[in-house]
Amino acid sequence: MQISVIGVGNVGGNLGARLSNAGYPVRFGVRDPKKAQDVLARSAKDASTASIEQAAASGDVVFLAVPGKVSVEVARSLAKELAGKIVVDCNNPLTWTEGPVWAPPPEGSLAAAIAAAAPGARVVKGFNTFGAEFHADPNLGGAPADVFFASDDLEAKKTLSEIATRAGFHPVDAGPLRNAGMLENVAMLWIHLATVGGHGRDFSFRMQRRG
Repeated sequence: MQISVIGVGNVGGNLGARLSNAGYPVRFGVRDPKKAQDVLARSAKDASTASIEQAAASGDVVFLAVPGKVSVEVARSLAKELAGKIVVDCNNPLTWTEGPVWAPPPEGSLAAAIAAAAPGARVVKGFNTFGAEFHADPNLGGAPADVFFASDDLEAKKTLSEIATRAGFHPVDAGPLRNAGMLENVAMLWIHLATVGGHGRDFSFRMQRRG
């Protein structure tokens, strides 16, 4: 299974390196290969770079890890390459007014807007409810951090759950794609607590059962 990661910022770089070191062949889609050198140094030897278009076309699973404000346009520009692929939206739409403010597009969530921009893609919302530190190391108090997935494609969620488990996360099915906005709001709460709330970034949300 070929994995492609579009973007090598904190989220894309850390998550791509994590997946690569978990044994998946990973290709990073970048405009400037020089910006990927640090990420490649942290990844397995078979990790590689390509143009954004080439990475999208060659991946069986494509993680869209560009800034939320441009992710819809990036998805639209790659609609042909993303057709039939599992596309993971790792982003959150927000503005900042004394803290994070959820700012969804008219479709109701960023994931829904990406699905509309690339109608042939099998869109999954996920890996968006914690900071980039957890993409690099999902250990949370000695147990794997929960990663929540929302999608209308059950097989895509199954594939993502297998990938997440192999990479050290604990997958949680969060229902259909219409629930993506809920996950984006979970991210708003995390960002608020981590920043203006003063709790720092070394925490994540988990489903914890009694006893």
